[in-house]
Amino acid sequence: MTTPVQSLHFADAREAEDLTAFLARLLHYDRAAAVRLQAGGPDGEPRPSLAVFGRPPSFEVLAIRTARLGTPIALDSTVSAGELLERVQDVGFTLPAPVTGPPWAGVLPPRGGWRELPGLPDVPQMRELVAAAVAEFRRRDEALPPERRTRAERDRIGREIWSREAAPTPLPLRAVHAAHSLGFLRPGAPVALLTTAPATPTAPTSGAWLRLRTPFGSVAVRANGPRVLSVTPTRPG
Repeated sequence: MTTPVQSLHFADAREAEDLTAFLARLLHYDRAAAVRLQAGGPDGEPRPSLAVFGRPPSFEVLAIRTARLGTPIALDSTVSAGELLERVQDVGFTLPAPVTGPPWAGVLPPRGGWRELPGLPDVPQMRELVAAAVAEFRRRDEALPPERRTRAERDRIGREIWSREAAPTPLPLRAVHAAHSLGFLRPGAPVALLTTAPATPTAPTSGAWLRLRTPFGSVAVRANGPRVLSVTPTRPG
C-alpha cells in the first residue's frame, strides 16, 4: 500500500550522496529500474529511516540500501530509480510519482525473524572468491570452440560457477558478486550472514531468505530460490 508522502528529508547530505551512488549502480544494470521505498514500522508507525529495495537483473538478488531521515515518516511506494536519482540532489526533495511495481517488489524479505549464521568469509576472502570466479568464467568462455560459443552454453557455465556456495556457508557466489559489484564489500567493513531459516536442521526451509549485511548495504536471496546469473560477469574493482 502506498502512503501519500510528498517529500523526504535526509538526516544529512552524506545520506543523500550514498543513496545517489546506490541508485546509479542499479541503473548501470537496468536503465528502466524501479525501486521500492519503505519507511516506518510494520504497524504503520513513522520511523526516521528509509529502506530502498532494488533488483539488479544481472544477479537475480535483492539489493537493499538504508538511509537516515531527518523526520520520522511512514511510506511504502514503488518509483522509477532514474526519476528518484534525478531528484536526490540535496538533503530534501520531492518524491517521484508511483509506478506499477515489477513482480519482485511484491515479495520482499521479512523485517524480523533473522538469525546470524557463522562461517562467512571476511571481505578480502569474498573479493578473492569473486575474482577467481570471474577469471574462471573467462577462461572457460575463451576455451569454447566457435560452434559452442552460444548464449545457452555461456548461461550454463555461468549457472554452474555462480550457484556455488561461499563455503562453509550456504550463500551463493552470485550474492557475493552482487554485493561486490554494488560497492558493499569494502575493505575493513564488518559483514554478517543472516537467515530466516529455522535453527532446527530438520525444519523445512521453504521460503527462507539469506542476507549478506554490510554497513553500506545488503543483498538478500531466497535460500532455495533459482540460481541464475547473467553470463557476463562484472570486472572486480
